[in-house]
Amino acid sequence: MRKIAATALLAAVATAAFGPVAHAEQPQTAAGSVNMEKVVKAAMWDPYKPNSSITPGAGDSVKKVEKALADKGMLAGKYVDGHFGTSTVDAYAKYQRSLGHSGLAASGLPGKGSLTQLGKAAGFAVDHKIGVGGKVTLGSGDVLNRRTLNMFEEAEKRSGIDMTITQGSYTGSNPGSAGTHDGGGAVDISVRGIDATKATKALRQVGFAAWHRTADQGDWSPHIHAIAISDTDMSPAAQAQVGDYYLGKNGLANHAPDDGPKVKKVTWEEYRRSN
Repeated sequence: MRKIAATALLAAVATAAFGPVAHAEQPQTAAGSVNMEKVVKAAMWDPYKPNSSITPGAGDSVKKVEKALADKGMLAGKYVDGHFGTSTVDAYAKYQRSLGHSGLAASGLPGKGSLTQLGKAAGFAVDHKIGVGGKVTLGSGDVLNRRTLNMFEEAEKRSGIDMTITQGSYTGSNPGSAGTHDGGGAVDISVRGIDATKATKALRQVGFAAWHRTADQGDWSPHIHAIAISDTDMSPAAQAQVGDYYLGKNGLANHAPDDGPKVKKVTWEEYRRSN
C-alpha cells in the first residue's frame, strides 16, 4: 500500500474508513426526491447511447432534474423525457455556469452542490448523494480524491495484489492522457510483475471502468487505466470512457469491443451496499 502524505492524512482524519459515501435521506418535498446516484449514472451513460433509452431506475429522477432545467428556460420541454442525453448535459452545464462555476465544474455532470441547489429551487430533495471527498497526496506524489483512494485500496484487498500507481488524478498538465486525468477518478497502474487480468477484474468489481492497456494499442507503456464510475469531479474525456464501458467498448478512440474481464458493472456505492 502507498504511504499517504502527512498533510493529506491530517486533512482526512475526520473521514470514515470508507469515505464520504452519503446515503442520508432528506425530507420529502412537494416535488418528491431525486436519487443522485441514478442521475449521475444516467449522465455518464445516456449521452453515449445510440438511442434515447432510459438508464434503468433513473427515469423519474432525471425527469425531475430536466423539468427543473426546463422551468428555468434552459432546456426545451421535449427533452423532459428521463433520458440524460446531450441536450440535458448542455442545459445542466448552462445551469452550472449560472451558479458561477466554470471549467470542469461546469461540464454538465451534476455535482452534489449544484444538484442540491437545483432541488431547493424546484422543490425536490436529493438523496443517495455522492461525495468524492478531499484530495489525498500519496507518498509517490500522485493525487487521488478520497473516494477513488478507497476504491483503489478495496481493489487491492479484493485481488490480493499490491498495485503501484503510475499516474493519479487532477493532472491537467499531462497531454499524453488526452484529458482523462484532468479531473478526479482517474488512475493508471503498473502491470509489471502482477496478474493484470486479476487486477483489472478487481478494479471493475469495486466500481472502476478499467482496462489493461497494451503497447500495441497506443504510444504508452503497458498499464491498467481505470476511471472511478460516478466520480463527480471527472473530466468529460473520462466520462466518455465510462460511457464506452457501459456500452461494452474499450474506452479508446476506435471504440472497439471491450477486451477486459467480464463482471457486473457497478458503482462504488452499489458495491458497498452488497459487500
